[in-house]
Amino acid sequence: MSTYVLVHGAWHTGAELEPVAAPIRAAGHQVYLPTIRGNRPGDAKTTGLKEAIQSIADYLAENDLKDVILLGHSYGGMVITGVADLVPERIRRLVYWNAFVPNNGECLNDMVPPQYVGLFDMIAAERGDGSVVLPFPIWREAFINDADLELAQKAYDILNPHPLKTFSDKIALKTNPAEMQIAKSYINCTEDTALPHGYPWHPRLSEKLGLFRLVQVSGSHELCFSDPVRLAKAIMEAGRD
Repeated sequence: MSTYVLVHGAWHTGAELEPVAAPIRAAGHQVYLPTIRGNRPGDAKTTGLKEAIQSIADYLAENDLKDVILLGHSYGGMVITGVADLVPERIRRLVYWNAFVPNNGECLNDMVPPQYVGLFDMIAAERGDGSVVLPFPIWREAFINDADLELAQKAYDILNPHPLKTFSDKIALKTNPAEMQIAKSYINCTEDTALPHGYPWHPRLSEKLGLFRLVQVSGSHELCFSDPVRLAKAIMEAGRD
């Protein structure tokens, strides 16, 4: 039996990963689904990256979780990298699922196309509370392109505004991922176009991990909605010893 902690991406909460957790629990493992500070109901949308990282490090401590397989999805890759730098003794393996892999001094915006940075800045300026939302056409065509319209809309309606500061804050690491003495895996959904294929998740970001296990699976960036069972199998393959 292993202990999995699944860390969601931007605009999500831990609750959306419950359909993914169910098959992993059915296989005999423990699964925890925290929500990052800034994405919890009522959280200020001025939350920065350091606070977001600390919230998951605190979650591990409060639940006395050790020897964990810590997964991060998308923006969650920024968070789990920071957590691994803070409390490496609690983590057995890092799993990045189509996730950002930062080195010291990098921010998420450094790893996305310039047009996304400009769009998010513009949306946040219009909203005025520090948050950014994802336009539905981008969600529909680039994030959840393997779902029908009904599922795409249903999933979109669950999303919550995300603190823009977490995209622009630069991460402070003592150790870059490639040098971390923790086992690492990268799950790559092959139809994921949330980042254009000219800016690929794999190998552009995955190779920053140094030595890692690659697990490839068919599906979009939001496989948690479109095929949670398939994603659960990939996570267990990525997390096994």
